[in-house]
Amino acid sequence: MSARAAELALPANASPVSLHRPPPFGRRVELGSRGTTFYREVSGPEGAPTLLLLHGWVASGGMNWAQAFEPLGRHFRVIAPDLRGHGRGIRSPRRFRLRDCADDMAALLEQLDTGPVIVVGYSMGGLVAQLLWRRHRERVVGLVLCATSAAPVARTLDRLVFGSAMVAASEAARAVDRSVQPPLAWLRQVLPRPSTEVRRPRSLRTWLAAEMGRHDWRMLLEAGAEVARHDARPWLREIDVPTAVLVTTEDAALGAETQYWMAHQIPGATIHCHEDGHTACAWPAFGQSLLGACQDVAERIA
Repeated sequence: MSARAAELALPANASPVSLHRPPPFGRRVELGSRGTTFYREVSGPEGAPTLLLLHGWVASGGMNWAQAFEPLGRHFRVIAPDLRGHGRGIRSPRRFRLRDCADDMAALLEQLDTGPVIVVGYSMGGLVAQLLWRRHRERVVGLVLCATSAAPVARTLDRLVFGSAMVAASEAARAVDRSVQPPLAWLRQVLPRPSTEVRRPRSLRTWLAAEMGRHDWRMLLEAGAEVARHDARPWLREIDVPTAVLVTTEDAALGAETQYWMAHQIPGATIHCHEDGHTACAWPAFGQSLLGACQDVAERIA
């Protein structure tokens, strides 16, 4: 795997996250026929604007935004769901589609009766944010796009190679799912049920292992193929809500030049720079950089 692909595949925050300020507890919510999902929430000040935080590939809402909950929660209501296939997100036999993630988020916002929100997307979450604006414009009053681009795998050859590899791996995972699902279902009937007691994890290692263990890896591989196919370049100039682009200037997975290019294509978008790589959200300084970008968008909406 290339350094570019390896960085893209890393969990959004590896070792730097500190649990002295653990992410807020979350709750499950039914989204009708779409399935059951999970989100974490910080209520924020009364009457504050709402942020919908969308995490990156192979992360979860808790992992990706651990450094951001506290600074953002002082100024905004914050909602951070797990996207389908990730963490405790929706499980489905359907193939993973970014557009389904966008529709899931529209259904979640309707269920929570949030009204229009500022959508904040990191890496793959930025792609979902773009699609949420395009498919459900009435739900979105602003965008903050972090460590992301309009076409993460921009060159046609790279897209074909990376996408084909992800499709092949996901097909293998799907075949394994079919072969092992019946005995796994039987085992769940005879093994003791896990405790439902809500407890904080004792260590960072325990928490990260638990979050990673909740992923549906077949869906994540399909998500990788979807990331490779995504291309919003033809319609970026149509985005008509206040937008901030938070560029990770040392990003080896999604180069800074592609992030700057995207920002220049979106009418009126402002650029905020954070000097770190694709796993920038793992570090405390990221929370303050993100807060500045979110406040910029909120002020332009007001």
